[in-house]
Amino acid sequence: MKLFIKDLAKDLLNGNTVALARAITLCESKKATDQKTASRLLQKIVPYSGKSIRIGITGSPGVGKSTFIEAFGKHLTSLGKKIAVLAIDPSSTKTRGSILGDRTRMEELSKDKLAFIRPTATGNSLGGVADKTRETILLCEAAGYEIIIVETVGVGQSETAVRNMVDFFLLLQLPGGGDELQGIKKGIMEMADGIVITKADGENEKRARQAQTEFQHALHLFQRSESGWQPVVLTTSALEKKGTKEVWAMIEKFYAHTIENGFYEKNRDEQNLKWFYESMDVLLKKKIFQSKKISSLIKSLEMKIRMGEIMPLQAAQKMVASIKK
Repeated sequence: MKLFIKDLAKDLLNGNTVALARAITLCESKKATDQKTASRLLQKIVPYSGKSIRIGITGSPGVGKSTFIEAFGKHLTSLGKKIAVLAIDPSSTKTRGSILGDRTRMEELSKDKLAFIRPTATGNSLGGVADKTRETILLCEAAGYEIIIVETVGVGQSETAVRNMVDFFLLLQLPGGGDELQGIKKGIMEMADGIVITKADGENEKRARQAQTEFQHALHLFQRSESGWQPVVLTTSALEKKGTKEVWAMIEKFYAHTIENGFYEKNRDEQNLKWFYESMDVLLKKKIFQSKKISSLIKSLEMKIRMGEIMPLQAAQKMVASIKK
């Protein structure tokens, strides 16, 4: 086992994409033995991680996330940057299956030697990200990828999850001016470090410029974030290959700004603490449900709730009290 981990870590650190894919699969496995192996592997490679710029990208279905990421990714690789795209697809609540079609949607980028695309299903995870997205980020960084892009499922779930694992949070919007402001959550607007109006070409270009003005005005009404950064609104057109250069320049400015004022490092530290508490929550629940005694009690309480004999809160209190014993 030690030899396997040593060889896999060595190949991974040498930038071997096959080793990277194997390592990610290992981390995503639900088998207890694989989870232990993955934990040891992460301990080995973690000193070589953390040196990338992590970018979260979200937006409503139809906004053109994959199209934008392909155009943006091609611009980055043209600069000699190694990029990893973690494209998250929603899982079916019935079959747990997922389409995982981002490789076909990013056909040109997937052929680029400087790009690595990993489609992953959300599984049971909330917030539009996969269960092991954080671990996958570390593995990609250790493999030498300088920019990690996390494409979320889209607006509608709690986007706080992805915000808590990236450095820069980018919101994509369609042209539409004031109408767009009515259909977007204020919370997501407040989390965004930048907004990009997509499909700003042809007849849409005028609407895109109007939307840009309205969004920029709306952002000025919000309280400035802890980073001290004033979010910027830009327009892009994947069709006409316009705007991606400006988006990267904005992210570079944000990076320099947050490095200088200390927010970048502080944010990474806070994200690690959030990861600790989230992991502890998951592991504690898992340990609780592994107990036959507690599982039996839960089934009994479920029946009483159905029969109206006990309130759900009281049932939860009984269950927690039994753990203390």
